[in-house]
Amino acid sequence: MALLLALLPLCLHEVVEAQSRSPRLTLPNLSQIMLRFHQNTLVVCLMAAVLLAPSADAKAKATSAQAGQKSIIDILNPAPQGPGTVDLGTAGDFAILAKSGVSTVPPSDITGDVGVSPIGRGALTGFSLIANSAGTYTTSAQVTGKLYAANDNPSTPVKMTAAVSDMETAYNDAAGRADPDFEELHAGALGGKTLVPGLYKFGTSVGFSADCTLDGSPEDTWIFQIAGDISIAANKKILLTGGALARNIVWVVAGKTQHGADSHFEGIILGATLAEFVTGSSINGRVLVQTAVTLQKTTVTNPA
Repeated sequence: MALLLALLPLCLHEVVEAQSRSPRLTLPNLSQIMLRFHQNTLVVCLMAAVLLAPSADAKAKATSAQAGQKSIIDILNPAPQGPGTVDLGTAGDFAILAKSGVSTVPPSDITGDVGVSPIGRGALTGFSLIANSAGTYTTSAQVTGKLYAANDNPSTPVKMTAAVSDMETAYNDAAGRADPDFEELHAGALGGKTLVPGLYKFGTSVGFSADCTLDGSPEDTWIFQIAGDISIAANKKILLTGGALARNIVWVVAGKTQHGADSHFEGIILGATLAEFVTGSSINGRVLVQTAVTLQKTTVTNPA
């Protein structure tokens, strides 16, 4: 519209010029004037397009500015690091899940449900169980939650079979992740170390003789594939910094896990055998194992 208004004086000028040359302006004369006007308009439009088109330098600057904005966004909202989460399925409904039993030396303090299958309720020892009226689960003063077993009344056996199957699927998923970021890091001696997000693979055992820190954001993930055992010494701790969350840390262990007195652990244990917790030990996470769990005045807390 602005361009047409700018061209209007040019059109009027053509009419005035024609009138001065031929006082009696006829229709053919007017057609010639309009043709000339259109020709002039085309020339002006082409000139305007050239003048208004961004230069190569301007394009480069615009591209650079967009790249700069993207870099700032990446800095402020970085992509999650690590191998990604492990789907626990219905096994994620439990703080402790085992196939051959869970025992406690009171008083332990468990926040979350406890389950055993295919073994029955008799493998839940030390809990002073109280059955609900329908017989579908039991409760205990040591558990903020419910305890389930394969021989509870229907439909509990179906629930427990599914949970154990999901636990085994999660184990296979975590153990089968390929292309590790770190292999045999520090020969498995991780005490005193800070571990960034990633997939870690160990052909032997892993031990913590000192505190160990996992540093990352709330979206970052860790998977530790361990062919041997895990052991954490008495009074040592796994620490989380930078917003790292226990629910995003998976320890997939072919051997057993041993937790020393008053030690503290973080993350989800997917174990092929025994998980043993000595007096006063604690874990913020889940203990999902394919044999047994033993507790001695242990604190187990479902991860937030």
